[in-house]
Amino acid sequence: METFRQKHPGYGPLEVLLLPVPKGSAKFQKETLWASVPRYSRSSIESHRITLMSDLNSWAPNTEMCELGDSEIHVWRAYLDSQEAVLHRFETTLSSDEKARANRFHFPRDRNGFVAARGVLRELLAKYVGRGPRGLQFDYGPQGKPSLRANPEENSVQFNVSHSHGLALLAFARGRHLGVDVELIRPEFAVDEIADRYFSPEEAMELRGLPPSLRAEAFFLCWTRKEAYIKARGEGLHIPLGSFHVSLTPGQPERLESADSSRWSLYSLRPDPRYVGALVGEGGGWRVRYGEWKSDGS
Repeated sequence: METFRQKHPGYGPLEVLLLPVPKGSAKFQKETLWASVPRYSRSSIESHRITLMSDLNSWAPNTEMCELGDSEIHVWRAYLDSQEAVLHRFETTLSSDEKARANRFHFPRDRNGFVAARGVLRELLAKYVGRGPRGLQFDYGPQGKPSLRANPEENSVQFNVSHSHGLALLAFARGRHLGVDVELIRPEFAVDEIADRYFSPEEAMELRGLPPSLRAEAFFLCWTRKEAYIKARGEGLHIPLGSFHVSLTPGQPERLESADSSRWSLYSLRPDPRYVGALVGEGGGWRVRYGEWKSDGS
């Protein structure tokens, strides 16, 4: 059976949270780092990147994807600009603590995005486990990672969710830990000071070795890969961000180097030309299937 890695060599056309730079914080300490950084010709990177951009992961409505095999990870794409009637339907399925979290958002756009993401999660999970969305209950790990409170006879469905600027990715698997992350590519955010603070020395140097036209995408490739790994482990920021590193050059194979990297598989996702994402799943030998969530009746 063809695997995702065979179909998309390198990275495919890619709730630990995205860390903002604290307002009023002191200037970041910058160090001069010396390391050998792989150099790639700009023409080879650009040609490969153009090919991948035209070969985005295949996201399409797929009703068959609610049959989740043990050797599969399902990743769903959902645009969160839901109509008022859909948001109201979602709100009726949320728990009291989810509604309280939604009401803490200052801006309606952020509140609606949270409600939509949780509503889509509940609708998809309900189909996987054969229960109503409103009846699902969640437990939360020490670092806040949610998990489905399953019946003892159920083969528990693991899940992870990420959303950024109106787009969500939702990943599901049976019996394996996983993490997913997505980010809108924002050139104004991808600055050296943030890379110096949150990336490993190897990652920061690889980023600096790229042409300026590729750095914003490379920055967020790195960010999403690191976030997906941290989320899969479920330990939050107790994992120092400099204690492991990932590859980040667009068009080159994704790579994770950590003390436990043999436990995990890393894949790149491209849900939209403006976004990059990453998926980390426990073990190997599984395949990725893609679906696009659509509201019933839309």
